[in-house]
Amino acid sequence: MSLVYSTDGGRVKPQVEQELPPEGDGVVRLYKQTKGRKGAGVVLVSGTGLDKAGLKDLCSFLKKKLGVGGSVEEWDVVIQGGDKRPQIQQLLEQKGFKVKISGG
Repeated sequence: MSLVYSTDGGRVKPQVEQELPPEGDGVVRLYKQTKGRKGAGVVLVSGTGLDKAGLKDLCSFLKKKLGVGGSVEEWDVVIQGGDKRPQIQQLLEQKGFKVKISGG
């Protein structure tokens, strides 16, 4: 049972825990993935170390620059439109990230 009202401070709001991004090694990795996507290739951008708001901003930036769709899933940015890893690598390096293309 949780406290709803206190005579000291009025209505009591539950504390919201801030989710922290997973610890990484400082390298952003770009993966090409087709598994489970009906053959449509996407690029996963992982290891950015950004919070949820930062990931949304990064996703919006990449989608606008590349003219493709995309979304944020868990702590990864998913960019649609095929294998655009070299273009994404160039854009992220301009933003100051250390980037590595991984996988086949």
